[in-house]
Amino acid sequence: MVGADLNFQDRTAAFAAADGAHFDLIVIGAGITGAGVARDAAMRGLTVALVEAHDIASGTSSRSSKMIHGGLRYLAQGDVAVVREAASERQILRVIAPHLTRYSPFCMPGSRTGIATMRAGLATFERLGKVPKHERHKVLDGDELLEFEPTLRSDRYSAGVVYPEFLTNDSRLTLANVRSAAASGAVVLTRAPVVEILVEGGRASGVECRGNLPGESLAAVLHGRLIVNAAGPWVDAVRALESDSAPAQLTLTKGIHLVVPHERLPIRDTVITMTKDRRPVFAVRVGDVTYLGTTDTFYPSTDVWPKVEWDDVEYLIESMNATFTGEPLSPADVVSVWAGIRPLISQAGKKPSEISRKDETWVGPGGVLSIAGGKLTAYRSMAERIVDRVVGVLGRSTVPCRTGVEPLVGGDVDPAALRAELASTTGAAAERLVDLWGSEAARLASDGGDLAAEVRHAVNAEGALRLEDYWIRRSGRAWFTLDPVGRDLDLAGTVMGELLGWSPERLADEVSSCRSIHHDSVACLDAHR
Repeated sequence: MVGADLNFQDRTAAFAAADGAHFDLIVIGAGITGAGVARDAAMRGLTVALVEAHDIASGTSSRSSKMIHGGLRYLAQGDVAVVREAASERQILRVIAPHLTRYSPFCMPGSRTGIATMRAGLATFERLGKVPKHERHKVLDGDELLEFEPTLRSDRYSAGVVYPEFLTNDSRLTLANVRSAAASGAVVLTRAPVVEILVEGGRASGVECRGNLPGESLAAVLHGRLIVNAAGPWVDAVRALESDSAPAQLTLTKGIHLVVPHERLPIRDTVITMTKDRRPVFAVRVGDVTYLGTTDTFYPSTDVWPKVEWDDVEYLIESMNATFTGEPLSPADVVSVWAGIRPLISQAGKKPSEISRKDETWVGPGGVLSIAGGKLTAYRSMAERIVDRVVGVLGRSTVPCRTGVEPLVGGDVDPAALRAELASTTGAAAERLVDLWGSEAARLASDGGDLAAEVRHAVNAEGALRLEDYWIRRSGRAWFTLDPVGRDLDLAGTVMGELLGWSPERLADEVSSCRSIHHDSVACLDAHR
């Protein structure tokens, strides 16, 4: 699909165009849920505005474990509906975004008895998800396991199982949905937090947004027949704008991920292992790095950048050192860290990993429809249910949902064929370009296919307004390179500053902000390096 270019450079014009405009639907929050709702609604012919306090995918939707998976562990918790939906949606995403669903065999080592139990769960999962025969799991004996993943400890594991799952780039998946929504007519405002929900005759009738870029004093009032609150961890805060007596509905949990050089943990693809408290954790290879995840602990606040504690880091390092041979990993090996907050539905008395990942909705006294929970993998079907409800409330006659068959931006591509085509001009960069931009990789390649081309595309077509928008979310360079705050960051800042007309002081602040985000995330390791 050809998506609308998002160029947000003229902020004054964007706010002026939105101010006073009327929409069928206003969606608050440009994470994966809000993006999916906006795309579906716009494709059905509704007039839609999508407003975001920070950047597209700036919260949970850029801090996940970056997996499009069937949620096998939720089968053990009895969430069969969650597993069935996730397994089905995984197949749909492979069709509409093949460049963002990268095949990765998941290897789970264990004992012969444990693997036998695992097989029963996998067989059920494969039936629920209608997994093709050639993609079903395989059982490995001890020798086969070590041949598949030579770094595993042979003294601990006597068998293993390999089953197919898929990796994604969560922030780019979210961005593709937003650009697809814009291509169908949706209006998008970022860096524009909602400061007030307007009420007329007891019904929510619109929102007031205010720009929050440095030195900005912009505001707009948008009118809407219906409002969907998809603000992720901030859902309760938005609900409080509608009614200050609204009870909290969310429990927040935190998950962290560590990034180490691949040469320090040279796994083949993805390894799932169990911790001492019987939780699954993983190691995933992405190019020159391996990332480790994840934790699941209660978190008390809606920080934009959740604090990483030493206990989180130690938990993952100890688990990996118990799984793999070679020189043990240490804090000195960690090159970057990211942490995200999961907005889950409160369930009293349950541990973080026991809380259901089912989504849930609430209707406020003014009619605002709030949604939270759910899984990244199933975002599309969750959005479809929400828009079905929106259409019913509005009493509109619309075209049927087509989000499961229409490609996302960049998704009209045969990734392997395009990689081969671009390799002659861009060399090794072809794989990165196609994996992140899909069919639009050719557009970047024609502009040089380098970091500067990525920055220009991020600003001119993908709505990047701050350096972190490109560095963290559009490119992933903040987490998937060995030198995340080195010379390339300075170069990206220079190119972006020229495009956006930054002063030398503003440029220095943008680069410094990215470095501060990085240094704050790894600060807890300093005393242990």
